[in-house]
Amino acid sequence: MTTRFRGITTREGMLLRGPAGWGELSPFLEYDARVAAPWLRCALEAADQGWPEPLRGTVPVNVTVPAVGPEQAAAIVRAGNGCTTAKVKVAEPGQTRAEEEARLEAVRDALGPAGRIRVDANGGWSVDEAVEAVRALDRAAGGLEYVEQPCASVEDLARVRRRVDVPVAADESIRRAEDPYRVRDLEAADVAVLKVQPLGGVRACLRIAEDIGLPVVVSSALESSVGIAAGVALAAALPELPYACGLATVQLLTGDVVAHPLLPRDGALPVVRPEVDLAALDRVRASRDRADDWRARLADIEALGQDQSS
Repeated sequence: MTTRFRGITTREGMLLRGPAGWGELSPFLEYDARVAAPWLRCALEAADQGWPEPLRGTVPVNVTVPAVGPEQAAAIVRAGNGCTTAKVKVAEPGQTRAEEEARLEAVRDALGPAGRIRVDANGGWSVDEAVEAVRALDRAAGGLEYVEQPCASVEDLARVRRRVDVPVAADESIRRAEDPYRVRDLEAADVAVLKVQPLGGVRACLRIAEDIGLPVVVSSALESSVGIAAGVALAAALPELPYACGLATVQLLTGDVVAHPLLPRDGALPVVRPEVDLAALDRVRASRDRADDWRARLADIEALGQDQSS
């Protein structure tokens, strides 16, 4: 990683190759086989089936700003390759509201008045903290497009949504919930954030998008370009795409596995399927011990799937 993000400095995963191409399996290290099972389904869909036909040739994307200082935040936005929307991480443990406000003010200065700013709290606030924070950060940003996952539970999302004027987006409340449709049933969000790996693939996400009935933002799980291509395929296949997507995260990696990484140009990603470059893969290849760990992990996920189907 170019900077610490989501508490990690190194991103790990494995690639699978099938008749349709390459797929990526990269559940975070703390995820057990049950949580990682849909990530494998996504990788197998990419490798064995491929994806639905796209409805558009490019996908607008936002630049992602980690919980960094204002100078670095502004630099990240300016280096965003034409992105006019910024997603800014907030609710970082150990940071103050003043630090968050300074980060948002710097992002606004770098984007200009016409740019859009959204914040992501990853469920880090209580209801009262969220209400106070959203109002303060909305002022600091000169207007927020939406706040993503201000609280952990669906019920708390619904409470926050009824107390603030800023739209609320649900991420973890969809992808990590026993019932992803509680967000819809409780009217807890204005926007649904979908990630292809945690939700089991492009086709599974298209079904959720149709059933949940909310505008969709497709976001990444910090994948290589192989994994990002699956997110792009989902965004390209959605009937409507009213928001920029959170898929421009290859910029957060110091290396990639393809010769031409999926990086934004003029604020958008092309709808393409990048081919793995073996020389690039060799440069980021895991040690033998780590590779053995991942093979064992794959075996555990596959075994779980066999148990569930028997």
